[in-house]
Amino acid sequence: MRDNIHMRIAMISVHTCPLAVLGGKESGGMNVYVRELSRELGRKGVGVDVFTRSQDEHQSHIRHDLGNENRVFHIPAGPESPIPKTDLYEHLHEFINGVKLTAALMDASYDLIHSHYWLSGLAAIELQKYWDIPVVHMAHTLGTNKNKVARHPEQFEPPIRLSSELQLLRLVDATIVSTNGERAQIEKMDTQNLAKPVVIPPGVDLTVFHPYNKKDARKQLQISLKDSMVLFVGRIEPLKGVDTLLNAIKYLKDSEQMPPQMLLSIIGGNTSKPNDTRYAELEKLMVMRDDLGLTNLVAFLGSRDQTTLHRYYASADVVVMPSHYESFGMVALESMACG
Repeated sequence: MRDNIHMRIAMISVHTCPLAVLGGKESGGMNVYVRELSRELGRKGVGVDVFTRSQDEHQSHIRHDLGNENRVFHIPAGPESPIPKTDLYEHLHEFINGVKLTAALMDASYDLIHSHYWLSGLAAIELQKYWDIPVVHMAHTLGTNKNKVARHPEQFEPPIRLSSELQLLRLVDATIVSTNGERAQIEKMDTQNLAKPVVIPPGVDLTVFHPYNKKDARKQLQISLKDSMVLFVGRIEPLKGVDTLLNAIKYLKDSEQMPPQMLLSIIGGNTSKPNDTRYAELEKLMVMRDDLGLTNLVAFLGSRDQTTLHRYYASADVVVMPSHYESFGMVALESMACG
């Protein structure tokens, strides 16, 4: 182990693995946030162990992909496969015990717990009782806000999430939020919370996302310079509003207001597994595209890693975010960084 570490953090990220391929149903900005935060802390001499639920029985339970000897521990809790977030609560006790056991076997001790999302916050509170160290929590999204924009019964967050998020505000030692707006929302939720939320805006890696020549980017991606390219990047889920975007394209087409040779490129999801139940929203949107007569105008490209994503941003004439709710909007920042 490194001998220059002056602090060790247990990073709790139950459902989000920092090493996951982006664009899946449950992978996106939060994965990037946890990964890049852990890497940057490592560069500053802070040791980080990320604890996340194992989603692949064939994957090593210990990974060292974060650099600076910082580690990712995949903790078995429930089936070692992807499952809906709504099913994770029942496996939380097993996850907590797995974290305790792993830390004990590795003879690891920590100075701080940093939890991400409400499920991780609940785990962190239990680990705090065991380790007797402070907890810093980041919600990333709030169930109350998601319920405000939910349009169908299955999109509403469960009562256990709403009550847990309120409980966490009162129990953790500090809360981190991304924006002043999110801080105001939290303060309205809990006027008894003495520790005011601290605003720490996320950023982007400017060595990855930076201005890039549009002509060169399109040549590398084999996109015609004559095309008018509209780009969506994000998880494929109802909250992201891709159906609204498809209807907007249909409106432009029918009203004859569409720019010549316009193409909508959608990055996200796994197009190689259209019949996988985890990608039901993607399948629904692909059917919707065809039913609207947009087959030749809308391309579902699947996920793209960040090393190529900046070329798509540089190639686009317009980047669209039709989301019903965003706690920060990382895609907008990435896009602006690419010019």
